[in-house]
Amino acid sequence: MTLFLILAVLTGIDTVSYMEPDQVLIDIVDVKWAPWPSISPGGSTWLMRSFQRNPSIAVLAREELKLAGMRFSPLTLAPTRSSRIQSISLMYYPSLEEAEIEGMPGYGDILSTSWSPDGNMIAFTLETDAGVELWLIHASDASAERLTGPVISLAANEFPRWLPGSDGILCCTRPDEMGPPPEEDTVPAGPLTMETTGEAAPARTYQDLLENPYQEDLFQYCLTSQLSLVGLDGSVEDLGEPGIIWYCSPSPDGRYVIVSRLTRPFSYAVTAGRFAEEIQVWDISGEPVYTVASHPVRDAIPIANGSTFEGPRYVSWRSDAPATLCWVEALDGGDASAEAELRDRILTLDAPFDSSPRVLMELESRFGGVEWGCDTLAVVSEWWWPTRNERRWLIDPSDPDAEPRLAFDLNWEDRYDYPGDFMETQNPQGAEVLLISPDGGSLYLEGEGASPEGEMPFLDRLDLGTMETERLFHSSTPFYERPVQFLDHRCSMLLFMRESATEYPNSFILDLNSGSVRQVTFNLNPFVMLSGMTKELITYTREDGVELSGTLYLPPGYSTDDGPLPMVMWAYPQDYISSDAAGQVSGSPYSFDYLGWWSPVIWLTRGYAVLDDPTMPIIARGDEPANDTFVEQLVMSARAAVDEVVRRGVADPERIAIGGHSYGAFMTANLLAHSDLFAVGLARTGAYNRTLTPFGFQSEDRTLWEALDAYIEMSPFMNADQINEPILLIHGDADNNTGTFPMQSERFFGALKGLGGTARLVMLPMESHSYRARESILHVLWETERWLDLYMTE
Repeated sequence: MTLFLILAVLTGIDTVSYMEPDQVLIDIVDVKWAPWPSISPGGSTWLMRSFQRNPSIAVLAREELKLAGMRFSPLTLAPTRSSRIQSISLMYYPSLEEAEIEGMPGYGDILSTSWSPDGNMIAFTLETDAGVELWLIHASDASAERLTGPVISLAANEFPRWLPGSDGILCCTRPDEMGPPPEEDTVPAGPLTMETTGEAAPARTYQDLLENPYQEDLFQYCLTSQLSLVGLDGSVEDLGEPGIIWYCSPSPDGRYVIVSRLTRPFSYAVTAGRFAEEIQVWDISGEPVYTVASHPVRDAIPIANGSTFEGPRYVSWRSDAPATLCWVEALDGGDASAEAELRDRILTLDAPFDSSPRVLMELESRFGGVEWGCDTLAVVSEWWWPTRNERRWLIDPSDPDAEPRLAFDLNWEDRYDYPGDFMETQNPQGAEVLLISPDGGSLYLEGEGASPEGEMPFLDRLDLGTMETERLFHSSTPFYERPVQFLDHRCSMLLFMRESATEYPNSFILDLNSGSVRQVTFNLNPFVMLSGMTKELITYTREDGVELSGTLYLPPGYSTDDGPLPMVMWAYPQDYISSDAAGQVSGSPYSFDYLGWWSPVIWLTRGYAVLDDPTMPIIARGDEPANDTFVEQLVMSARAAVDEVVRRGVADPERIAIGGHSYGAFMTANLLAHSDLFAVGLARTGAYNRTLTPFGFQSEDRTLWEALDAYIEMSPFMNADQINEPILLIHGDADNNTGTFPMQSERFFGALKGLGGTARLVMLPMESHSYRARESILHVLWETERWLDLYMTE
């Protein structure tokens, strides 16, 4: 069967077959990347996973349901948009012996893998034509066996979870008595009505929402599952009654399970994650023992960043205790725009859950997470969007009267002074806990190590007594090296990744005591077609004094004596409240570039220079919101980038293309509308009319009616008459991203066509916000190559 792509062109609607670009671009798309390791608890066995990339369009063409923000197969009840694992094998440490796994199925796609807490087994889910099966790998002899038939339900994206004793796996399975799916009555029984009674219920522009009673019934039918306990012998024990199981989590002692279930009524205004929800604790036999919360539909959450809903949220287990519940409740009504001295309260409740919850801590800002360590140590974080402030506290969970100790008070925009994130490890029950030094006196921090010279990742040890840090590991030039994890309980054998601008990432082990380094993997650079390219982190200054940066790539063999080249710039704007933070350098000149269809670096093969990620900061000025001067600052940043590459003699000012994806596409259209800096625009999957996202977008939390001028000025649709450069618009016709409806590109193209502009619209069948099918990806590259050839020639 011939596959077709619908293209909108200047003369109307045309259909053509999928096209392919130059062979060198095909070779880049088809490169096989090295396997990615998943390391067992204890570090003795590594599961090497090769992920499937760029499946056929025939895969995307399979039947798919889009209900309440969920996308899944009605036949297999598996998510349709997640990546699949193509192959797996084992490697043993320290011998580095590799082993193929005996007994692996010769059919289906692997969806997920998970290690048992004892590190002896791996569970994986396999999608077959009949449904999803559960399989088990024994690490000791590299053998695989099937535990269940095609009975696993993954429609709610709730994947199997090991019991802490490694003696069973919690799964959502298909109920025994599902019956036939509901039938749609094509004759309506009456009109669909919705009503508002005066309470504000702003919502961003979600997609794939429920639309009618039939879809409600279909959603309930497909999402209803049975919580089951699968034994290592393949036995299946049902727990409780079937329902729409949204989340489940066994307690660290294996005696209880948190079970979240969605209930009616559903909503046509928000996605499933905001439907009515009941959260209970069940014992391991499936009997409810405690109800944590019964939430109504949450369709009236304020749009201000940091807003949330009232009642218990983030319901979870304390990972370092046998069975202690933890959750958070808002003290400000959930409204981040309201004045309040305290925003959130953290509560805990021990089994058997027959007493009153205990307040662990009250926060002045919004809860950001808790990392459990031991009975006397945990880390609580809080954050506040308007100030970009984050604070992390050291607390003693055993003593409610103990004063929290402030570990860090920081601005997360200030990447140069970012102290790093606390490292975690798995405890014997398989739960994530803080990594505490063997003597109990220190924690470990890992960070990107941003600096004016680029990122240099590090690993520090934080003394809990003095709060002083000791640097244990630091990336050193000409490499980009990232700490991964310790492989021993003494915290002396550090696994880290090493790469360079020309060397593919590989795993190494550093002995912190002796300083010796051992290479573990030996992956070679597959992108030989770009051998000899040059990569440089460049800095320059905007006319208002803000420091900017970007990564400049030049083709192999190029010299400035050859004269300026046509250039592709690819960017994405970011909001800031501080000009100092906006000027900080991101990226590293020593990191390896994973080249794929999305990377502008591939255009080096066609003779273009590339400026990747030239910073486009939009900075708040005093009390003036950043977006009130969005266009002005965007053009300033772009002009500074163009001036710099022209000054260096590497770019022809008459042949510079600007491009971006999503918000970067929005940026591209705005730069063409408000400047004459660029010859061509390349805009993928963007939003161009902000009146179609009236309740906020990106980091903008004012409504259209509160900031009408900003919404209008920022909309390239409203300024389409000012665009006199050719623009290529590409969009997936199944885009489910909030705000970037396919209609955005269609209407923008219609405006450009009506105004006599030069534009081309490419709607990719069955593609979402990003593109997956090999045919789609190659066609995108063909369209881009053609567009550049047409409008970037001398």
